[in-house]
Amino acid sequence: MRAYLKEVLAGLALGVLAFSIWAGHNVWPFMLLGGLVFLLFQSAGLRGGFQRKYVNIVGNTVSHVEFADIGGQDTAKKELCEALDFLRNYEASQKLGIRPLKGILLTGPPGTGKTMLAKAAATYTDSIFMSTSGSEFIEVYAGVGAQRVRDLFRKARESARHHQKKSAIIFVDEIEVLGGKRGQHTSHLEYDQTLNQLLVEMDGLSVEDDVRILLIGASNRADLLDSALLRPGRFDRIVRVGLPDREGRKHILSLHTRNKPLDPAVDLDRVARETFGFSGAHLEGVTNEAAILALRQELDTIHQHHFEEAIDKVILGERLERRPKAAEMERIAIHEAGHAVMAEILRPHSVAVVQVSPRGGTLGHVRHSPADDQYMYSRPWLEDDIAILLSGAIAEERSTGCRSSGSANDFETAVDIARRIVFLGLSSAGIVDRQSASPDTVNRAVNDILTRQEQRVRRSLRRYGAAVDEVARVLVQEERATGQVVRRILEGSGFLAPDPARPSSQPLPRRREHRVRVRPKGRRSA
Repeated sequence: MRAYLKEVLAGLALGVLAFSIWAGHNVWPFMLLGGLVFLLFQSAGLRGGFQRKYVNIVGNTVSHVEFADIGGQDTAKKELCEALDFLRNYEASQKLGIRPLKGILLTGPPGTGKTMLAKAAATYTDSIFMSTSGSEFIEVYAGVGAQRVRDLFRKARESARHHQKKSAIIFVDEIEVLGGKRGQHTSHLEYDQTLNQLLVEMDGLSVEDDVRILLIGASNRADLLDSALLRPGRFDRIVRVGLPDREGRKHILSLHTRNKPLDPAVDLDRVARETFGFSGAHLEGVTNEAAILALRQELDTIHQHHFEEAIDKVILGERLERRPKAAEMERIAIHEAGHAVMAEILRPHSVAVVQVSPRGGTLGHVRHSPADDQYMYSRPWLEDDIAILLSGAIAEERSTGCRSSGSANDFETAVDIARRIVFLGLSSAGIVDRQSASPDTVNRAVNDILTRQEQRVRRSLRRYGAAVDEVARVLVQEERATGQVVRRILEGSGFLAPDPARPSSQPLPRRREHRVRVRPKGRRSA
């Protein structure tokens, strides 16, 4: 009805304007007055007419996501359910004098499932679910954010009553924008006013109301939140939603492949082992990319190699069409072979795939497959990381007589790890304070670590040089070699003991007579 009335008034105004022009009247004063009235109404709509716009942003829905649909977050789900039981079993909690929680903060890396946990919380408690983002509250007009906070809580109560629910859950994503520490924005006080209104609304949440409201916030940077927001009585619980472990990744993969036809030979446990550090969003992307690859090949089922290709695509990006020249390809192959061989020497059976095809911003890549997830690292482990990073450049130098710019990222990462060793107090310099340590002390300790690891890699590659050349030969021919191929080369050379748990049925690529060894210009063979 309101939209119909607007159309009628607009048509009437245009008719009057046309008649006035036809009658010869001067309509410019009326047009100017109408423009001013229109601007005033627009300004009023921005400042006070937020309700209609905000309904479209927030919406009100009944969530259908359950905790069983979320994988890899058993600890977070358990802690969240314990907090929600006070809201779900209100009568029993009231008998014991328990105050239901007013707010729960979900914090953790991006893509770990914080939004899904909030939706599942609404389903678990049979509550209305409303969601928004912290950035939706901030405007250049003073007081708009505070008004939006008031409207949000009022609408949550109205929606719960409309759907005959006793509780409502408000989910605010990126709450650090809305609840950041006060006093950081000196230009105007809009941020502080909005946060103050949120604090007032959370203080005013009464457990005796006919509608009980629970505020769930999500943030990747909980350290940016104001301390007044984190105290008990506002955000009573802080639930950390971390990256899933190996079993959690397997569970997530099984959830995302429920509606996808998999080949019987697909091993999700192997995929989970090769995706250490992936979030739930990354794993969903892996399953989706694997299905896309199967569709491109016009297959009815998704195979194991589709998942392996999808992992590389999620990590590095799409395969590029450009192909390096023959001399560059041989250098890249030697570089990646050095990484792979050194990794197998220091951490047997850890290499998953070695490839020299350009992908994303890299010309080659070695993907590792750790046997178990690891969250604490000793100095020998970190030094092994440095040795593996330096092995590519040293393998190049051994075969071609010089290094290349392709090792720049390896060197940067190695220096970062060496500095980490120093500041963790694991180096010969002892405990070093990051703030008061002199640059010379830190640089000497870092250079000492890098020099010793470089000498260690040189000794190793002198011994395993034949295996590096053989792996490089396979990479030049095939552009890709699995970890099994690398291990068979090392086993055939007597450098690596066979793995009794791994079958030995996969043959090596057929050997050709020539060796891949690039000699620099100006160097004569003996």
